[in-house]
Amino acid sequence: MKALIASGGRGTRLRPITHTQNKHLIPIANKPILFYAIETVVEAGIRDIGIVYNAESKEVPEFIGNGSKWGANISYLPQQKPGGLAQVVGLAESFMAGEPFIFYLGDNMVVGGVKRFIDEYERSKTNCFLTLAQVKDPERFGVPEIKNGRIIGVEEKPKSPKSQYAVAGIYLYDKHIFEAVRSLKPSMRGELEISDAHQWLIDNGYSIGYTEITGWWKDTGKPSDLLEANRLILDNIKPRIDGDVDKQSDVAGKVVIEAGAKIVNSKIRGPVIIGKDCVIENSYVGPFTAIGSRTQIRHSEVEYSIVLDECKILSVHTRIEGSILGHDVEIVESNGKPRVHRFMIGDQSRIEIT
Repeated sequence: MKALIASGGRGTRLRPITHTQNKHLIPIANKPILFYAIETVVEAGIRDIGIVYNAESKEVPEFIGNGSKWGANISYLPQQKPGGLAQVVGLAESFMAGEPFIFYLGDNMVVGGVKRFIDEYERSKTNCFLTLAQVKDPERFGVPEIKNGRIIGVEEKPKSPKSQYAVAGIYLYDKHIFEAVRSLKPSMRGELEISDAHQWLIDNGYSIGYTEITGWWKDTGKPSDLLEANRLILDNIKPRIDGDVDKQSDVAGKVVIEAGAKIVNSKIRGPVIIGKDCVIENSYVGPFTAIGSRTQIRHSEVEYSIVLDECKILSVHTRIEGSILGHDVEIVESNGKPRVHRFMIGDQSRIEIT
């Protein structure tokens, strides 16, 4: 079995961060989202991986490399322009060479790995095997219609969902999925919808199996999803302190402090991860926070947030919470008079001021 991982898309709901960075490389608990996808399929015993990436940028291939760090062989399949998940699958037909494969959306995260899904697919002897998750907002996803324990239809982003299930971003296929993709025409959104490919399989007599994801699964397409995924990952970290913590500091709970980091007269409440060469001084870092490398936090408080590399949070007198700060962001106290707010804000930024 092979694996196909999607890493294209524009990440419009995560702007402005994705104006300058592929959304699949945004870190969760200080590790890029795409790493979790690769690790998951490798843990399931798959070594031959194809990654579909946006042809306009070499960021993903250059960042990920040939897969040797995971003991895998990674091939790259360029996507000239976004055209839907079914288009992504179609790009991989030659790469798959008739083998069954797992299709994993690179911005999805699931606890417990995918080997159990692969095993169920192989036992089911179906042509297509879908993973389902109960969600509050199924209209954001492909939604299955289930009758007598069988999927009888799949609809993409329906206005009136026929179930509370979303088709999660983990699919298993045999070669017949490529017949389905070749038959499709663009939807009203101008894309080849993967739900339409699933419906084609149903309409043409191919077998579709499914299983429900009973643990947690996250599609990290929105800022709130990133923060929730960060919380879930941090909740399972193994504490480790490789940096320096002075005697005036108070560290409690599951905390990872990377080498070169310095904690000075500060309070750290886990689960928290603090990256290499950070300085946390006279500050508070609260639960479910990930601090990237070479970041400085002085005379400030941060909680339930993701802070990327080389940021500065200096003398901010109101706690920062539920926030995502991109690379090289500075939030500092103004020392001039009159006391004013002074901003340099990119497109689609969000700010709340108290």
